[in-house]
Amino acid sequence: MLIETLKILFNRDLNKLKFEIESYEYENQIWVINQDISNSGGNLCLHLIGNINTYIGAEIGKTGYIRNRPLEFSLKDIPKSELIEKIEDTILVVNNTLDTLTEADLQHIYPQIVFEKEMTTGFFLVHLSTHLAYHLGQINYHRRLI
Repeated sequence: MLIETLKILFNRDLNKLKFEIESYEYENQIWVINQDISNSGGNLCLHLIGNINTYIGAEIGKTGYIRNRPLEFSLKDIPKSELIEKIEDTILVVNNTLDTLTEADLQHIYPQIVFEKEMTTGFFLVHLSTHLAYHLGQINYHRRLI
């Protein structure tokens, strides 16, 4: 039950992320920051892609993904089409990985210590979904503000 719920939420929000990036009127606006906005929509998008591919793809799905977190916040001017492609690839990773899990797997301890304490895989996947939603809201606000 929880796995199906997580799939619905991740798919909904990753498709919404794709919509948000596509909705920037001018491609350069994706990367705009100023004294009031420290992260651009593009950098938050890269951060979400890196986060999900690390904790779901590499750790659970064994995809071999290697994260470079500093680049998520320092890269600029990546074409909109490339961001969209990365989001679509991430959707596939999430679905392929979640399709391999059982409800019993969700009760196992997540293999990494992320918040300085052990947690179940199910708890961490719920956290990752809320993390996605949090930054998705920031991207939506960034897009409308710019």
